[in-house]
Amino acid sequence: MPDDTPTPDQVWRQLTHVVMDTRDAWKRAVVERTGMPFSRIRVLRRLLAGPLTAKQLARAATMDAPATTVVVNDLEERGLVIREIDPTNRRFKLISITDAGRAVTAEALATPDPAPAAIEALDPADLRTLHELLRKIEH
Repeated sequence: MPDDTPTPDQVWRQLTHVVMDTRDAWKRAVVERTGMPFSRIRVLRRLLAGPLTAKQLARAATMDAPATTVVVNDLEERGLVIREIDPTNRRFKLISITDAGRAVTAEALATPDPAPAAIEALDPADLRTLHELLRKIEH
């Protein structure tokens, strides 16, 4: 490998840096649009795929158990999630998103998220190349 070839880890750090450093404005817009802390939206998004136990939800949302409980309690009070006994293991409760929760999540995800200036500044050929590279690594 030539000396100037970056490692996959270096490229990953660059990519996450670009994304994470430009998402604050969008997150603030989501908070303003929904009237809820962004952590609530993160939890609702994780529940779109189906019900989860509190432990599974905490892991999926990268939160600790006490924080997850606080968030779920708030979302339940708002009518955005429900807790039900797991039919396969009555010791656990499953947390599910409600139709109202789906609507709030859809509203949050519809928040405009314009490209950062650095992406806007790319010429069409570079933009096409970046797009093609990202498509290769999408799952």
